[in-house]
Amino acid sequence: MRGRLLVPGLLVAAVLAAGIVYWLSHRPENTHDLVIYGNVDLRIVDLAFHGDERIAEVLVQEGDHVRQGQLLARLDISRLEPQVTQAEARVAAQRAAVEKLHNGTRPEEVAQARAAVAQSKADAENARLQFERKKPLVERGAASQQDFDNAKAALDMAEARVESDQKALDLAVAGPRQEDIVQAEAELRSDQAQLALMRQVLADAELVAPIDAIVRSRLMEPGEMASPQRPVFSLAIVNPKWVRAYISEPDLGKIHPGDTASIAVDSFPNRRFDGWIGFISPVAEFTPKAVETQELRTSLVYEVRVFVRDPMDELRLGMPATVYLSLNQNVGEPTPPVSDAGE
Repeated sequence: MRGRLLVPGLLVAAVLAAGIVYWLSHRPENTHDLVIYGNVDLRIVDLAFHGDERIAEVLVQEGDHVRQGQLLARLDISRLEPQVTQAEARVAAQRAAVEKLHNGTRPEEVAQARAAVAQSKADAENARLQFERKKPLVERGAASQQDFDNAKAALDMAEARVESDQKALDLAVAGPRQEDIVQAEAELRSDQAQLALMRQVLADAELVAPIDAIVRSRLMEPGEMASPQRPVFSLAIVNPKWVRAYISEPDLGKIHPGDTASIAVDSFPNRRFDGWIGFISPVAEFTPKAVETQELRTSLVYEVRVFVRDPMDELRLGMPATVYLSLNQNVGEPTPPVSDAGE
């Protein structure tokens, strides 16, 4: 009799145990969680040179982690360096010209101008005496009219030279005009701007990482001609990372920016990544095909960006992700700090 009762009891116990195991394995992880689905997303930077020169070196490989400011590639600068040297020489020459104008006329130059005036006056006096001697001779017929005309021309030339030298002396005493100084200074600034541009062109011959990232693609090799339209690298920015997910309108009022979240991905079934809501779209859109189901084809949803902490850099672009949002949070919690959190 006991044997007959024992067998049904064991069967009932087994059924109950199986039911409990099934319920535990299929029950919701948290009845207070809102679950949304999306994919891991991150920013991609296509990095190109500013100039059109031949690539001399490419220093990193695909998959390399690079730091902000790290040198990634270098152009051939054999044509750029002489242009910088030429611009430097032009600036030096123009700076000397400006300094010369600011310093004005030297005392020695003024003295030289005075001596030239004295000499031209002496020559004019001599020409006047020669002319006065010729005049009575012509009247008596002892000299020809040609001699008289030559003496008169020599006197006129000497007097004109006196006037010219006197003007030169006046200019030497007065010094440079203010307009000439302003013009020379403007030309100097133009030359300095050209030099700064050439130095920047030379600096742009080195391609550096704008931010910490991973080299996603190496698109050009040494010997190829670079240009601003041809990227050399495609960089994946790993901080911040986020899950781009979508939430239906009835659930929109249940979440707020700054709410904490828990993110699960299929590659790590026994782990959860911490995160928070960083952005909720103000504009509705039709359900994207990436998350479209037969029931949701005509539904309007809102994009939600959930930032993820991934210190070990384990999440990859495009990974399907499940986001668990607790509905028991306080509204208005501050958003955790993150660098470059917005688009």
